[in-house]
Amino acid sequence: MPESEFDKILNLALKKLEGLDPKLTYHCIDHTIDVIKHSSRIAHDEGVNNREIFLLKIAAAYHDTGFLFKYDGHEEKSCEIFLEDCGRLNLKAADKDLILGLIRATKVPQLPKTLLQRIICDADLDYLGRIDFTEIANRLKTEFLNYSIVPDETRWHELQLKFLEGHHYHTNSSRLIREPVKKANLKGIR
Repeated sequence: MPESEFDKILNLALKKLEGLDPKLTYHCIDHTIDVIKHSSRIAHDEGVNNREIFLLKIAAAYHDTGFLFKYDGHEEKSCEIFLEDCGRLNLKAADKDLILGLIRATKVPQLPKTLLQRIICDADLDYLGRIDFTEIANRLKTEFLNYSIVPDETRWHELQLKFLEGHHYHTNSSRLIREPVKKANLKGIR
């Protein structure tokens, strides 16, 4: 698919995401763009073909659109939003099913079954193994406090520590590139 076709899809998704609650300091347009970028990077590293990368990027563009309507269970709402829009996209039924599977795979705890699902899951949590981890984690902390997911910073710290200790990357490239930095980030939290 030509890049201009993806740009149309991206613009459609981003236009919707402009309506996100400003209290979503982590699950925002920047996060969506980050997931698209890292989905593409990881897919290239894993040797995925261009057609699959195109579908992966569509899933990344839509994976958090459900936050427009709900926090818990937003993945299913994201699927509904994608299905409403996919009439404008020239996609086969198998492509639509693949994209729905990718969106659903991002639900935590992540249990990806295919390579493309492993890629989008790693892209969704790519920041855990990056040097900008603290900045992005602070945005998630603010969001969790805004939505009363955690009552205070102490509980946030406990939750983050537990999450990082239990997390693992699913692709070879993310394990190679991100795991060492994630271990350093975990050590810093401890």
